Amino acid sequence: MSEIKAIAVGMNSCGIAAGARETYEAIKAELERRNLDVKLKIVGCVGMCYREPLVDIITDDEIITYGHFDPKKVPRIIEEHVVNGKPVEEWIVKRDWWEDGERKTWDVDGYFAKQRKIVLENSGYIDPENIDEYIAAGGYEALKKALKMEPEEIIDVIMKSGLRGRGGAGFPTGLKWKFAREAKGDVKYIVCNADEGDPGAFMDRNVLEGDPHRVIEGMIIGAYAIGATKGFIYVRAEYPLAIRRLKIALKQARERGFLGENILGSGFSFDIVIKEGAGAFVCGEETALIASIEGKRGMPRPRPPYPAQKGLWGKPTNINNVETWANVPWIIKHGWEAYASIGTEKSKGTKVFALSGKIKHGGNVEVPMGMTLREILYEIGGGTKTGKRIKAVQLGGPSGGCIPEYLFDTPVDYESVNATGAIMGSGGMVVMDEDTCMVDVAKFFLDFTVKESCGKCTFCRLGTKRMWEILDKFTKGEATEEDLEKLERLAYQVKAGSLCGLGQTAPNPVLTTLRYFRDEYLAHIEGKCPAKVCKPLIRYVIIADRCTGCTACAIFCPVKAISGEKLKPHVIDQEECIKCRTCYEVCRFDAIEIVDAGGE
Repeated sequence: MSEIKAIAVGMNSCGIAAGARETYEAIKAELERRNLDVKLKIVGCVGMCYREPLVDIITDDEIITYGHFDPKKVPRIIEEHVVNGKPVEEWIVKRDWWEDGERKTWDVDGYFAKQRKIVLENSGYIDPENIDEYIAAGGYEALKKALKMEPEEIIDVIMKSGLRGRGGAGFPTGLKWKFAREAKGDVKYIVCNADEGDPGAFMDRNVLEGDPHRVIEGMIIGAYAIGATKGFIYVRAEYPLAIRRLKIALKQARERGFLGENILGSGFSFDIVIKEGAGAFVCGEETALIASIEGKRGMPRPRPPYPAQKGLWGKPTNINNVETWANVPWIIKHGWEAYASIGTEKSKGTKVFALSGKIKHGGNVEVPMGMTLREILYEIGGGTKTGKRIKAVQLGGPSGGCIPEYLFDTPVDYESVNATGAIMGSGGMVVMDEDTCMVDVAKFFLDFTVKESCGKCTFCRLGTKRMWEILDKFTKGEATEEDLEKLERLAYQVKAGSLCGLGQTAPNPVLTTLRYFRDEYLAHIEGKCPAKVCKPLIRYVIIADRCTGCTACAIFCPVKAISGEKLKPHVIDQEECIKCRTCYEVCRFDAIEIVDAGGE
């Protein structure tokens, strides 16, 4: 066993929420108590959010990762692994080692077996608050290389790589840069769009918290190629840890000469400032984002002119999202051929996805473009944590759509996903099992877009609200077939008539559920919710023959709607029941059933 070089604790938001901070303090205290001279540091998230908190024991030969860590495990790990060099095998979830200078990974779940790390290659391995660790991992080498190239040469490399915008639309990044480079203007800007607002999406947050210098380096290279002198990182204020680490990284980059005047003696000057957004989803749209940076209300404007010609304060502006910028250093460093060799003919490279919902292995994954949904959700994601079959996955957030299980052999690339009626989006995948009501899901996502609409155009402001009202009728069992026709017609009208991407894509969850799960809408017209989710259409009843009178349901019922003597069958007062599902979840004898509101 090699000498222990360091102990690392995963301290992104996911790890901290799971208890990583307490684990860190417990390890620190134990090392001090034993007077052990072992370096203790923080790292970002390696992607295994479902195994947090994660603790790494690092040597020259390997990294051994322990999962579901808590302070109670600290004394044993320190005694057996750190002091005596004997890993605690039953707690290990991942091992990393090096072969021919390349890092290899094994894990107990097969989570990393099919992943390919480019954007996330450093996340979970380096201290995001220490620029020296980023540099030791090859950081800023791409910038040094780029500054010796002609700007047009850099743009050509990005174009040949096939990199497309990872914010959702998939527009060719190199072409976007070319437009901004050729635009006339004495001042030009670049922007990093970190306004990640999709429910179930946390890809950008992971990168910013775990490897902020990578995004900064990509922006500097992009600014040099375009001819920009100032950059903005537009990040939502709900990401305080990401903002804090970005501020640290920017300060360090300036101190090392990577930002500011005459960068690395090249004669090129550029700096970046952070703009904190107030959390408006519509500000993910380019022109609304620009308005927000300018201090105006975040509302989109018609295009053209496009930002490349007339953006911030009327000057040529290039906007890419976090993941797009994070790809740039790798492409410059390894060459466009290496990047273009990954993925499909029209969708090159890798894509980061956030797996959430009822998935067993929730977290961030990075896979080659073209991998099927089935591979991602079952072989990497592990299927559902409930053990039930996956019914559908919502891809692309409120702007995306619900893809049914029978289409899971669809390759994940821009064109194939669009053909299903969904969109790639920024990369959120919300997994649903057979207990999910698809009408309710459509209503949930539409409720989000109704609230996030800026109100500028009528189709979005009023059309989405009318659609939500019709969906509400469905979930209450009050809808008719005429409502179904009206809902579908209105969805197409909103899609065609809205000004920006928010309104144009808001009907997607409705249209895809109508397309693939129309039978559920028809069932709701008959007053039935097949998934037993919509509260006005269901009742909870206790089956007397199965009830043992254990009283668990009565104890946990928040409104005391369940009564009965101990060891005798209980009953539910239907007038008092709020249908919160608590009794159903705590019953160990399958004595509680969910039935149609009008059923026996």
